[in-house]
Amino acid sequence: MAVTNKKFSLWLLAWPIFIELFLQFLLGAADTLMVSRISDQAVAVVGFSNQLFQALTTLFITVASGAGILIAQKLGSRKSEEARTIAIMAVSVSGIIGVGLSIVLYTMPGQIASLLKLPEHLMPLAETYISIVGGGMMLISLMAALSTAIRNTGNTKGPMYTAIGMNIVHVVLNYAFIFGAFGFPEWGLKGVAISTVICRLLAVTVLFVMFMHAFERTIRIRDLAKFSRKLFGDVLRIGWPLGVNMSCWVFTQLLIYTFLAMLGTNELAARTYLNTLESFCFMLGYSIALAVQIQIAHLYGAGKIKEAYGIAYRAMWIGLAIVTVNATLIFLFGKQLLGLFTQNHEIIALGVSLLGLNLILQPGKMVNMAMGNALNAVGDTRFTMWSSLISMWLIATGLAYWVGIEMGWGLLGIYACMILDEYIRGTLALLRWRGRKFLLKAERQHELEHKAAQGLAAGSGALAKS
Repeated sequence: MAVTNKKFSLWLLAWPIFIELFLQFLLGAADTLMVSRISDQAVAVVGFSNQLFQALTTLFITVASGAGILIAQKLGSRKSEEARTIAIMAVSVSGIIGVGLSIVLYTMPGQIASLLKLPEHLMPLAETYISIVGGGMMLISLMAALSTAIRNTGNTKGPMYTAIGMNIVHVVLNYAFIFGAFGFPEWGLKGVAISTVICRLLAVTVLFVMFMHAFERTIRIRDLAKFSRKLFGDVLRIGWPLGVNMSCWVFTQLLIYTFLAMLGTNELAARTYLNTLESFCFMLGYSIALAVQIQIAHLYGAGKIKEAYGIAYRAMWIGLAIVTVNATLIFLFGKQLLGLFTQNHEIIALGVSLLGLNLILQPGKMVNMAMGNALNAVGDTRFTMWSSLISMWLIATGLAYWVGIEMGWGLLGIYACMILDEYIRGTLALLRWRGRKFLLKAERQHELEHKAAQGLAAGSGALAKS
């Protein structure tokens, strides 16, 4: 299928996103592997804290996600100046929200961890890690806004190269701070937290320079004060359901980690280790889902509705083939891989017990990602929001608590509920896309605009002849 611009083809968009996600996976795996040399308790704290940070990112992901879709749509309809303004507002507003979160996390790490029922013996490590990494939440918010804006201009390579540099520096600094290498102090988990903040600061600097030159007209520092109430309203119209959707997923994951904390440190550590392995399963599929969202938004903005409709299915089938192969590899070699992270036989046994369920989980997750992102790309974000609200809270959280905690099925019961949630949301998104509600509406609007333009041209021609 032809697209309006070669750089918006699925493959050219997807492979740099995959490399970026793969490097993030390596970063997470290296983090987990290195932190495991400190203790399994430290791993549990990092896994728990990262769920907290992901939950809080939903407060600015509303702006970044909505802006990203609109940037691609505006560029598709050749409104580059509006796309530029939207990107500027996304970065400014995200930065402001990030500052507020940084202050809260830096000043109240212990209170937050206690509220989320973290085991008492993990509190000293959690307070250190949350205060340092959480204190840099502004950097996470800026990274999200900058990389989303850059990526939706069709430049997916820039964030990829930034991720490469960030990974190299992070691994080196982790090694130095954990083991006291190269003359650095041996700071353990505190060193991992400082390493994380330093790398994010460097990444924000590079991404900001890239962002300044991402559009036809260079962005200046003074432009960051630019604000359009109308365009920001458009961002929120698409973005707030995305923010609610993301917050549903992240907060349910945080609650699941809270359930696991009730079960014990071993269950919490096992889920953290398996989460690292699962990332390998779906990251290439997720990169395709992100790429197809950009591509469909661009085609939708350009009025190429039929192409946008077909591309979603193509991306879904490609992703399904990939995640199935990856999940099978994890199933076959998962025990050996878990052994790289820990020698605790109970934790390994818990992780191995979930490998077969992961083989069932990943295809459902892929359908959900591909079709959900396709709906988001055309602005049908409220549907994905409502399906997430209902399924995640009733099944991924409510049913998981009842089955896993009340009925005593533990980690296996909670995981089974997560699988059911993914398949329900994926099926609903697929049926919604087949209904073509937003696409048919856009098609009619495009035809009316085309006829109006033809009528105007015919009127101008007749006037010229007279």
